[in-house]
Amino acid sequence: MSEIVGGGYDDFWNCKKRYRVLKGGKGSKKSATTALNFIFRLMKEKDTNLLVVRQVMNTHRDSTFAQLKWAQERLGVSKFWSNTVSPMEMVYKPTGQKIIFRGFDDVLKLASTTVSKGYLNYVWIEEAFEISDESDFDKLDLSVPRGKILPPLYKQTTITFNPWSEGHWLKKRFFDNPSDDTEVFSTNYLINEFLDETDRLVFERMKERNPRKYQVAGLGEWGISDGLVFENWVVARKEIDQKEEYKWKNFFGLDYGYTNDPTAFIAFRANPIDKEIYIFKEFYKKRMLNSQIAEEITRLGFSKERIRADSAEPKSNDDLRRLGISRITPSVKGRDSILNGISKICEYKIFISPECINTIREFSTYVYEDRCNDKGQRMPKDTDNHLCDALRYAFEDVKFFKPQKRSLQEERGEINFADLNGGWDI
Repeated sequence: MSEIVGGGYDDFWNCKKRYRVLKGGKGSKKSATTALNFIFRLMKEKDTNLLVVRQVMNTHRDSTFAQLKWAQERLGVSKFWSNTVSPMEMVYKPTGQKIIFRGFDDVLKLASTTVSKGYLNYVWIEEAFEISDESDFDKLDLSVPRGKILPPLYKQTTITFNPWSEGHWLKKRFFDNPSDDTEVFSTNYLINEFLDETDRLVFERMKERNPRKYQVAGLGEWGISDGLVFENWVVARKEIDQKEEYKWKNFFGLDYGYTNDPTAFIAFRANPIDKEIYIFKEFYKKRMLNSQIAEEITRLGFSKERIRADSAEPKSNDDLRRLGISRITPSVKGRDSILNGISKICEYKIFISPECINTIREFSTYVYEDRCNDKGQRMPKDTDNHLCDALRYAFEDVKFFKPQKRSLQEERGEINFADLNGGWDI
């Protein structure tokens, strides 16, 4: 077993406290070890069942579900498991024990989750940093696991995440003021003996080029808010009242990349009256051809939208127009455009959807240089800022948006603009 799992996780593997909380950097094998641990436990402990939770249900398939399936293969026990995606669950064939998947975006299903055999005594919350509201965690904690469980079985909630911000409630609750029934763990890539030299080189480059990101993504230390370019932001869904819709408009930005840098696309809504931004969609991927970029924008339903793209790539902009993204518009660049753009964005409170994990990561590590330039200005570091650049490009159009409240007649449906305009939508 030690050859399969590797070292560095003995205490985590054997922990039986009510809350088992693990923060770690990328490449620390925290998710892989957790998946191996749960497959091993369920097969060893009759009558145990597992609920796996993420903020958004549809993110399980390529993360926790895939990781647990890999764990079965790694342990050589795949033949004993039945894995289905509709419904998304895993069943241990000899006993009928289950692994069930849920999301915080479907609270009713989450609170009513039960099993027909044994106890639902294990919970795994993966990427817990996505859960911005502590009260959501409390609701789950009061619902699952529940009921009396006979020894030697026990209840346990396992929480795994990357520590992107020291201001998150996870730090205060479990690390600053831990209860007696809590055990916390920190880990990083240095104990992952399964990484090869090319993997480790990625972290060494990160250490050299972006020390702040290396502390968090590499060493698994808490993100520090001091020196961040964008400070007034939270990870949360933004519910917009229908009466407030007139204040909001959608905007889109695109920053090109290929080999070393990713292509970064961002979609957000802006409200210049109340000074709020809601970032609701992204894609972020290396080695994307222009045809693939066009396909992804079309798949997301934004092919007819005005998209501000990097003006340094006129050929790519022309390609996208030819491929059906007809309203691609070059970004506005000029003297002090970076600082001016950032300054305007910083006037707004920013909400980031939990689905936009790459935006969250960039916002957590996008910092100013330690030194000033020859004008006495502190510039942001030009690393790992691709979505931030895309946001800044698109924000150029926000100044042209002048919200107009609909008249009482419009709200009552007494005016039909289609009739007034010969049937044309306006």
